[in-house]
Amino acid sequence: MSRLVVGLVRGLHGLRGHVRVEVLTDDPDRFDVGRTVYVEGTDRPLIVVEVRDENPPGLLVLFEGIPDRNGAERLRNAYLEAEIEADALPEGSYYWHEIIGSRVRTEDGRELGEVADIFRVGEGEVYVVRGDSGELLVPAVAAIVRELAPREKRIVVDAAALGLDDKGENPA
Repeated sequence: MSRLVVGLVRGLHGLRGHVRVEVLTDDPDRFDVGRTVYVEGTDRPLIVVEVRDENPPGLLVLFEGIPDRNGAERLRNAYLEAEIEADALPEGSYYWHEIIGSRVRTEDGRELGEVADIFRVGEGEVYVVRGDSGELLVPAVAAIVRELAPREKRIVVDAAALGLDDKGENPA
């Protein structure tokens, strides 16, 4: 089963093993009591035994088997992963890691580059595309993204909607 990074241990809180977790997922329920996460790149399960949302940003989390501050220290700056359920996303939705690395081209076949990063603006997402012509920001909206096939690592965009000239560059 594959995993997805869902949090980052930013620091420690108190003497009883609590850690401050920056939530890196749209589903903070992944940190509910009884849920399991893993230290990135390991098979070491961490079972949530207590969670508090009283000190934003992030959550205060206590894991089973981490009895004190010394035990929690080993988690400092560690990314936390959760297993991905096969049907976790609705059809037509994708995880960012599935989109990153996709080749982006226009409807007439001009190559623009590859999705190097994604960031959120309000409720929308923007793909950072890097190619021979430099960096291009592509809003992930249907008026611009005509085809989204991240499993085939392919995205097709409307050049005119992006304001691109016939070389795939933004003259502005």
